[in-house]
Amino acid sequence: MSENRKPLLGFVGKLPSGTALGNSGKTHCPLCMGLFKAPRLLPCLHTVCTTCLEQLEPYSVVDIRGGDSDTSSEGSIFQELKPPSLQPQIGILCPVCDTQVDLPMGGVKALTIDHLAMNDVMLESLRGEGQGLVCDLCSDREVEKRCQTCRANLCHFCCQAHRRQKKTTYHTVVDLKDLKGYSRIGKPILCPVHPAEELRLFCELCDRPVCRDCVVGEHREHPYDFASNVIHKHGDSVRELLRGTQPHVEALEEALAQITEMNSALQKRVEAVAADVRTFSEGYVKAIEEHRDRLLKQLEDIRVQKENSLQLQKAQLEQLLADMRTGVEFTEHLLTSGSDLEILITKGVVVERLTKLNKVEYSAHPGVNDKIRFSPQQRAGRCRGYEVYGTINTKEVDPAKCVLQGEDLHRAREKQTASFTLLCKDAAGESMGRGGDSVHVAVVPKDKKDSPVRTLVQDNKDGTYYVSYTPKEPGVYTVLVCVKEQHVQVSERDPRVCLPGLLSPWLLWLLPSQDAGTCLIGSAVWRGRIEFSFLLCSH
Repeated sequence: MSENRKPLLGFVGKLPSGTALGNSGKTHCPLCMGLFKAPRLLPCLHTVCTTCLEQLEPYSVVDIRGGDSDTSSEGSIFQELKPPSLQPQIGILCPVCDTQVDLPMGGVKALTIDHLAMNDVMLESLRGEGQGLVCDLCSDREVEKRCQTCRANLCHFCCQAHRRQKKTTYHTVVDLKDLKGYSRIGKPILCPVHPAEELRLFCELCDRPVCRDCVVGEHREHPYDFASNVIHKHGDSVRELLRGTQPHVEALEEALAQITEMNSALQKRVEAVAADVRTFSEGYVKAIEEHRDRLLKQLEDIRVQKENSLQLQKAQLEQLLADMRTGVEFTEHLLTSGSDLEILITKGVVVERLTKLNKVEYSAHPGVNDKIRFSPQQRAGRCRGYEVYGTINTKEVDPAKCVLQGEDLHRAREKQTASFTLLCKDAAGESMGRGGDSVHVAVVPKDKKDSPVRTLVQDNKDGTYYVSYTPKEPGVYTVLVCVKEQHVQVSERDPRVCLPGLLSPWLLWLLPSQDAGTCLIGSAVWRGRIEFSFLLCSH
């Protein structure tokens, strides 16, 4: 039989629902879990009851089989040699290991009988006072005796008959309880072709046990010998195979031990890393919470500071307003109700007061603004050893105060990287001192506006931004720099500068645009957009 051949047609058999798998020992069936009954040995060397095997759902394949096929050699040792033919092959799955097993022509009952398992079952039954064993002769009554000569289990009635027959009168019959110390009490193995004959011989040509009638029949001209004479040779060949298999068992056991050890190490490592993750996460959460509290405290301080400033400004303006109203009301009343002499007498005091009030400087706008911004992506240093992000900024970038700096604002070389720096400032003209602003830069050829030059903007995190680009071809380019979607002006420079190219005869000319409706280097404005142009041309 072919043990591992995949089915070509049909379906794979399934076990009955509720079936228990696994080898339950040398005496119990892995399916029914009871003592073996007519146990059959599968090619995978697992043993199952005949009845249990017959209940398995088979699968069918198309197989070319002949007398020397795997099925004939691995199945029943008593199958006849047949010519090759294309015929359906029925198979089952081993309920223990799921190995595919092709059944011989005779089906499950043609599989090899596991006599060793039968012997173990008998010994197991003897240990239980013979419970479960039936008479080998009548098959109706429980066993009480055993004939040691013909190795048959006998009930009380058959034992009496056994002793009365001439042929078996002098056979040795013993009680079952006297056999409990035996390690082997198997029954004689009879020839399936000649049931009255015991298998005692071995055909070397057919490589199988035969009886006396077999060697005078179909095995007449075959070399044969007694099984006891050839067992050493065949036993040695099996032992040789066993010696080759045992190292694999040891290697696999070692591999499984290593896997078990590795699995244990893996679990320990996972637990250790999980502990590290928890420690890190808990620490990080505490750091974030502490940073959150700091930010909220900073925000509250900013609120108090701005509120106090507004309250102070409010109080000053209210006092100034009261003084102004007093001066205005008194003067209006004087001018409308006072006599000429009264006005002239009071004029000096009134003029001095109004003059002083008119000289008082005050701001008509709030002294502080509500510009407070949270920048979650900005680094905020370390807290509890962890890098944290998120800052509160009260400065607001003013695109009108931002400037561009750098020599490459006014010169560039073909296929050479040019760069300049954007300096962001607030409304007071002070550097922002931080990054994170929305900055966009575009370098566009005048004649190819749909092919902008690739531009890189690097946030230096200190209020400055490094801009680099590489013009590929000579021509006029427009550089647009936007902060918060507003364009930034270029520092004033000489509008015409040239620099010889290193790798080509091209020169760079920085020229103001001749179109008065567009732009000029430095500070030209068109509809709120500030830009500058440069020209790459031949010398």
